[in-house]
Amino acid sequence: MIDPIGGSDQKARCNEVGARAHKTVERSGTGTSGNTAIAASDARFLLAIGERVRATRARINLSRKSLAERSGVSERYLALLESGRGNVSVLLLRHVGNALGLPPEALLHDTNDEPPELALAQQLLRSMTPQRLAHARKLLLGDFRNDPRARSKRIALIGLRGAGKTTLGVKLAQSLKRPFVELDREIEREAGTSLSEIFLLFGQQGYRRYERRCLEQLLERAGACVIATGGSIVSDPATYDVLLSTCYTVWLKARPEEHMERVIAQGDTRPMAGNTRAMDDLRRILDSRVELYRQADATVDTGGKSVRQSLAALKQALPQAGPKTPTGKAT
Repeated sequence: MIDPIGGSDQKARCNEVGARAHKTVERSGTGTSGNTAIAASDARFLLAIGERVRATRARINLSRKSLAERSGVSERYLALLESGRGNVSVLLLRHVGNALGLPPEALLHDTNDEPPELALAQQLLRSMTPQRLAHARKLLLGDFRNDPRARSKRIALIGLRGAGKTTLGVKLAQSLKRPFVELDREIEREAGTSLSEIFLLFGQQGYRRYERRCLEQLLERAGACVIATGGSIVSDPATYDVLLSTCYTVWLKARPEEHMERVIAQGDTRPMAGNTRAMDDLRRILDSRVELYRQADATVDTGGKSVRQSLAALKQALPQAGPKTPTGKAT
């Protein structure tokens, strides 16, 4: 298993790479004005490449030695690349791309057979404000996301802790005769330790890597199933997009007070321990995620309802298998 690597020394590495990039820019003859700003930007660029390589390797559980064997690149160079100290000549390619008005990745494609509409669409999206970009994404998902019925073999429940994802998920899976999977338990099994230890050792970024990897592995091996996700999965755009595009998602919602009451009723008093403003924090978290939760295919309000009532509402929210015959069977 490859442990996710934290970024505690990123600032120091950024400074080191920035100094090297600055010297390279001077030698390349790209000019002297603004060199300091260019060097800092180049350092971030190299670190981003290294992080992308390292994160991908961790996600597919590939050791650096195995990657070296597959790629024909030495382990020493891969170590340099992942630490942001790769061959800085790639910076020259970046400058050429900037001069042409192209992102660096556009110059790194292996083929030139991409339709011009893709480049035009990317250019349009890059010019948008964050608000307009979010609206454009919502429109695209609405028009081009897989048909709900095609995704309904995998039902994913999202929502804050205490929404009833596990309780209702287990009962829904039993009713549909499908396996029930709790994503957090899959993460613990993959990491070989508890969620609290994952956050302690690797931080939020490490948890996100495990979450994405476990979701992808689950989607590869599982057919029809019911999945209970972690409450914060919506905060990672890439992972949430995978979930939305492959599963029929249902947001289980409730009032903040009910979320807290249910967690405490389960015997977990940690949310209130030493935190007199726990309810205010919970409200802020919910408010910050509401628009993300609303991207789900359906919403079921479990507030003030019994488990039986909530389960009935959840079943009603699922897409129908097809038009029914007079006998009541789906065609």
